[in-house]
Amino acid sequence: MSILLLGGSPQLPSSSSRLLLHIGEQLALQGHSYAKLHVRDLPARALLLADYDDAAIARAVRAVADADAIVIATPIYKASYTGLLKAFLDLLPQDGLAGKLVLPLATGGGHAHTLALDYALRPVLHALGAKQVFTSIYANAQQLDWHEERGLSLDAPIAERVQAGIEELSSGLFVLQGRRPSAPTDISVPVRSLQDQPYAHHYQAA
Repeated sequence: MSILLLGGSPQLPSSSSRLLLHIGEQLALQGHSYAKLHVRDLPARALLLADYDDAAIARAVRAVADADAIVIATPIYKASYTGLLKAFLDLLPQDGLAGKLVLPLATGGGHAHTLALDYALRPVLHALGAKQVFTSIYANAQQLDWHEERGLSLDAPIAERVQAGIEELSSGLFVLQGRRPSAPTDISVPVRSLQDQPYAHHYQAA
């Protein structure tokens, strides 16, 4: 079963992209494979004009169609997810997430935007036909600590929520595959580096 890590931040690296990669690598430890797509890497004109004939846009839309699960990450700006992410989601067909499991996550400057995912992004994901949208994960700046050598560290409350989200998504994928979920994996090891390459249409091995 394959997972697409979909990053909606206009900046790279960013808090949301680091959290997104952290979750992807922990899912890989549970036996899943993933690919990465950062919307910012798509050609801006083709994205804004919804140019489906553009090769990069076509590959990106196909990557969503080919994935069994999508982990979507976005910073919160003005109580909503980014316009960059909205522009990409608008490219998907009406049932573009049909049959897929989706884990939404976001980062922001404080607790004031905690519900932005549920009020702004979740309705869009359901409108696109997602099979299941798991509990949103929101982390503020104080809950994420990045060190160039040690990588990303999460404080205890957000680490617990992240682990729960990983376990839910992993279990859901195993159910789709007709397999019994494996025993929970310790996900406390921080990410050691941010080798966050632009989107490639192949999946990397778990």
